[in-house]
Amino acid sequence: MLLDSVIIVLGFIGLIWGADKFSFGASGLARNLGVSPLMIGLTIVAFGTSAPEMFSSAVSAWGGKPELAIGNALGSNLFNVGVAIGIAAIISPLKPPSSLIDKELPALLLVTFTTGALLMDLYLGFIDAAVLVGITVFFGYRLYKKRIKTGDVSDIYEEEIVEISNFQAVAYLILGLMLLILSAEALVQAASSIAESLGVSTAIIGLTVIALGTSLPELAISVTCVLKGHDDIAIGNIVGSNIYNLLVVLPFPGLLAAGAIDAELFYRDYSVVLLLTLLLSYFCYRGIKQGKMIGRLSGIIFLSIYCGWFTLMFLQVQQQTTL
Repeated sequence: MLLDSVIIVLGFIGLIWGADKFSFGASGLARNLGVSPLMIGLTIVAFGTSAPEMFSSAVSAWGGKPELAIGNALGSNLFNVGVAIGIAAIISPLKPPSSLIDKELPALLLVTFTTGALLMDLYLGFIDAAVLVGITVFFGYRLYKKRIKTGDVSDIYEEEIVEISNFQAVAYLILGLMLLILSAEALVQAASSIAESLGVSTAIIGLTVIALGTSLPELAISVTCVLKGHDDIAIGNIVGSNIYNLLVVLPFPGLLAAGAIDAELFYRDYSVVLLLTLLLSYFCYRGIKQGKMIGRLSGIIFLSIYCGWFTLMFLQVQQQTTL
């Protein structure tokens, strides 16, 4: 188990590094081919930030372990709100940006409720995946139109894209892709091995170990932003990440390994995801309309719910393994 744990840590490092190299090479190649900085930012850079979750989810589903990917998506959303926002609010009360009401929060609620409706029959299949992909395309198109209209990111990505030769770009592209594939495969195999040795389902590993690893960047960003007074970025980062987790991670099990899912994933885990999402939306709405902060008490509530869910899951797993 120690070796598997080391492989998991190295797998996370490989995924993050591979995504960075892939994004770097693809951005340089796209620039050399005359692609606009705006399109690079909306496609390649966006892919680079989400590649670790995408590849680990795809490999899990392809290897016949769809519940590892589903657990990763739900567990990441639980961690993002329960721990990342909870700790950030405890450190310093958060002021939610007013733009959340018109855009991000409605999108988060729509995606969360849609996911619940799709999982309610305890089956994730092709039609379910198609619905999520359709919503992803719709949101992507709206984002593209918004950025085209405002033109507020071109200069930013123009500065971030480094000039490199086509040979260097292709080399980074291939290196990044290989790292992503190999790291995701190693991560999934090691996680599955730990699940077997502990006598628990892969869904539990996805909800805990994998979700924790893929969500640590969000926790670091949220705490850093709060310490610097950037509350809008701290909250926006979590809301955007939770939307992505459901829209992009869940289609892979539906497309590559359609089938029934554990009842606990819906009744225990999704229910708490919905509860935390509703609470976050309420606290943000109240904060914007009434001028109130998401204070330390709210942070304690978030963290307590997460700890309560984790304790319940741990007790259930312990009971199952002793039978």
